Order: sequence, then structure tokens, then C-alpha cells
Amino acid sequence: MTDSSPLTYKQAGVDIDAGNALVDKIKPLAKSTFRPGVASDLGGFGGLFDLKACGYEDPVLVSGTDGVGTKLLLAQEANHHTTIGIDLVAMCVNDVLAQGAEPLFFLDYFATGKLETDAAADVVSGIAEGCRQSGCALIGGETAEMPSMYAPGHYDLAGFVVGAVERKDILPKLDDMTAGDALVAIGSSGPHSNGYSLIRKIVERSGLALSDDAPFAPGTKLGEALLTPTRLYVASVLPLIKSGQIKGLAHITGGGVTENLPRMLPDTLVPERDGDDFTPPPVFGWMQEVGQVEEAEMWRTFNMGIGMILAVSPENADEVISALKASGESAFLYGHLVNA
Repeated sequence: MTDSSPLTYKQAGVDIDAGNALVDKIKPLAKSTFRPGVASDLGGFGGLFDLKACGYEDPVLVSGTDGVGTKLLLAQEANHHTTIGIDLVAMCVNDVLAQGAEPLFFLDYFATGKLETDAAADVVSGIAEGCRQSGCALIGGETAEMPSMYAPGHYDLAGFVVGAVERKDILPKLDDMTAGDALVAIGSSGPHSNGYSLIRKIVERSGLALSDDAPFAPGTKLGEALLTPTRLYVASVLPLIKSGQIKGLAHITGGGVTENLPRMLPDTLVPERDGDDFTPPPVFGWMQEVGQVEEAEMWRTFNMGIGMILAVSPENADEVISALKASGESAFLYGHLVNA
């Protein structure tokens, strides 16, 4: 017999009340990221931002979008949701920073099959933390509950950032680069958010559980170590960009140094590595050994402990390295540019 009783959206798998409860939890998190230029409250149909309030004279807007890939699966398997939002913000804002831009505002997209309010709030708390660290306002987003689209306990994330840069400060400054320019590297916090499909295969081969101790990080669980959030470089690098000392900046993401460093260079120049001795952090050595990954594949897949590389005039290299270290970064001379 056909059931003819009235159906509700909740019976179809979408809980509007849970969504409203999440918005109530998110509002104070978004408010904590307030910065000059924010001109709307969370909950409207769009986020408003007043660029004039930021004091730019000849601004160019720079936008970026990204996710965190299969690192999400590790977060879900480890039931650890508080830092993956930092990854989301970092992957976006570090990209626009590479163009010389100051990140202004951020929006997120959170999609799941069944909304778990506490887990979603944990994710957004990480997004808010990433925004605070990068001086970026969280002014909106979207939470989508889509029954049957995702396995129980799974969700997906995407982020969107808009930044601004004075036209004269746009990076890279290809016409200013010359042979002999120094390449300054800034350390990463680990794999950041790239290569995690391979990392998950390596973990599987190792036979270790995420709750086991990490062989490369004594006293830390494997899941926790592999979920170390992506480092945000805005606070340390943006002042150097505004000082005019940076000619180019490469964000070392998917493709590693091999693929990303050439993206900031003119066709007439190539990088040559000849700087200080550099040993990748232990996590990369462990992954290479367990996975029997070839050296070239490691450098093409992972950042290998380098989060960003800056091109600067050789006479400015020591000053830039000192400034980065004073800001709490690990920085060193990676090499220099030579004629192609």
C-alpha cells in the first residue's frame, strides 16, 4: 500500500533546524575575524566589503580558490576536525600572496550528506583561526546538506579568497629579475595539503593505524602528525612585499619545488640550487623509505619542507632571511637564478 502521509524535508534527509543551529555557532567565529572593510553581517545573501576603507590607491583584485584534497579523509578517519579549516584558508591565501596580494575576505563551502553540527562547527573554527592568522575576514559561506551524496561522517570543503595589491606591487616582477638574484626558501610545517593520496597509500603500506605513534615524531600520534596544518605566510611575507624587496614568490604546493618554482620566473632564467645545506624534515624521509618513492618523485609530489621560495636581489638576501627569522619562520638561502 502506498504511503500517502505528508513528507517533510527532514524525512528526505535535510535538517533545516540543524543548519540554523550551525549558523548560530558560526556567527561569533566570523565576527572574530573582523577587519577594516567588512560591511555586512553573516546571514545575508552575499558578503559586502568596502575596498576604499582599506586605503588602497590603485588596487588590483586577486582571487583564489582551493580545497585540501584527500587530507580530508585523514581528518575524518581520525575524527579530528579542528585544524583542517586552517589548511583550507592557507591553501587559498598563500596563493594570492604569491601574486603580492593582501588577503581581504574569505568564503567557504561545506558539503555533507548529513549535517553533524559539532563537527561542522569545529571545521569552521579552524577556518576562522586561519583567517585571523592571515588578517582575512570570514564574511560568508555555504553549508549544503545533500543526502546520499557522501558516505556517513564524510564532508567536502572548498574555499574562496579575494585579496588586493597595489598595481605597482604585483608579483612576479619578471622584468626586474636578473641572473644572480637570490632564491630564499621558507620552511613548511610538513606536507601541508598536497600529496595526501600518496601519503594514504604509504600509511596503508606501513601497517600503522592513525592512533599509533608516528615513527618520525616521537610522542605524537601518526594521524595528528600528518594533520599538522598548512603554514600561513601572510604575516611574515606581506611586509617584505610591501617594502619592495621581493621580485617573485612561489607557493610550493602540488607539483613541489620542481613544478612551482618555474611558475614565477621568466623564460630567460632558471633556478640553480646552491644554497645552505638543507635536509627535509623527518616525515619526508619516513614516507620515502616506507613507500620506496624515488627522489625525483618526492620532489615533484611534496614540498619537501619548503613552503615558499622568494626571489630577491642578492644584496637583500641576508636582510630578508633575518626578517623572516625574526617573524618566526625558518628561512635559508636555496640558490640563485642563472640564464636559461
